[in-house]
Amino acid sequence: MSQEIALENLLWADRGQQLQVESSDNESQVRRMGVSRLGSLQLPATVFTVWVQVRGTSWVEAREGKFRLRRGDWIAFERDSRPAIQSDRHGVCIGLGLGSEMMQAAADMAEPGLYPGRGHLRLHEMRMFLALWRSATRRLSGSPALDAAATVGILRPLLLKLASMQSEMSASIPLCPGRSRRRKRQVFGRLQRAHMYLYGNRDRVVRISELAELTSFSSWYFSKTFHGLYGESPQSASARMRLEQAAEMLRDSQMMVGEVAAASGFDNCCSFARAFRARYQTSATSYRKAAALTGRTGSAKS
Repeated sequence: MSQEIALENLLWADRGQQLQVESSDNESQVRRMGVSRLGSLQLPATVFTVWVQVRGTSWVEAREGKFRLRRGDWIAFERDSRPAIQSDRHGVCIGLGLGSEMMQAAADMAEPGLYPGRGHLRLHEMRMFLALWRSATRRLSGSPALDAAATVGILRPLLLKLASMQSEMSASIPLCPGRSRRRKRQVFGRLQRAHMYLYGNRDRVVRISELAELTSFSSWYFSKTFHGLYGESPQSASARMRLEQAAEMLRDSQMMVGEVAAASGFDNCCSFARAFRARYQTSATSYRKAAALTGRTGSAKS
């Protein structure tokens, strides 16, 4: 590890401010970032980034697609994902960018390291992450010229928290093919990225060739390893995610059923109706009515 870690100043886009972070030749740097109140931030393809939504909602566009973050949601991107984060008027989203040396430090500290993925934190977990992020930010800002060991020491609690956030996800690494742990982790990271790609493109049918290219696997090998890790084929996963998005739209929006079908990547209402009924055992219209009734009942009780 080099003698010094390059520390970028805190990057915060607030009140509609638009920031575009420039790339750096120093891959070992640590970036501390945030967006709030309609602020937006565009990241370069140099660092692994993790984002946690603290309040409100944010939207993220990256190489893997489009994502919506609600309070407690977290998402992690590979270095070349180039995520752009946009907060809503009440939103607060905090992030951490890790260069190659910090990624290695995270792997050394907490097996098996950090990977692309997404998940959700309970309220107390989110508050813990926020407290650790604030503490690390204050200490790093107060000591701009730190050597590598000191930087790792300051970031250790936060890096361990990041690893624990991904523990359930990374527990599946042994299911990946490979004769060494390094190979299994490599395969897992690529498949995780493909899984995120499916989720980020729930508005259309994703071709196997796209996923194979993203992971640098052959189409046959990709389909085989994907099924072995997630227990479903890429096509089944895509259909499931698109139908889950459709159900969410039926619950939370005023879109017509035909509009929901189109927004979820279905060519026509008939194919959507068949697929929706097969998954939810009811029609889209009945599902929406039941969801509205449940919502009114819940509001009355509260």
